[in-house]
Amino acid sequence: MSKYAKLWDHIQMNDRPSFKLTFDEIADIAGVPIDHSFLKYKKELNAYGYEVGKISMKEQTVIFNRVWCTS
Repeated sequence: MSKYAKLWDHIQMNDRPSFKLTFDEIADIAGVPIDHSFLKYKKELNAYGYEVGKISMKEQTVIFNRVWCTS
C-alpha cells in the first residue's frame, strides 16, 4: 500500500477538473508530510483519474488535474 493512498482516495472523490492543495493540506489528508519521495509516488495517481500538474516550492502547493479518457 502506498503511503499516499489516503491522498489518492481523497483526490479521486473530487469532481473538479483541476484544483490546488497546499503541502500542509496534503500532509493532513495523507497522514504523512510531503517529501522528495512524492515525485516517485505521484505516478500512482493516474490510476485514480488524476495527475500531478505543477508543484510550486515557493507557494508550497500542488495542482492536480483530472486525466481525460478519449476512449
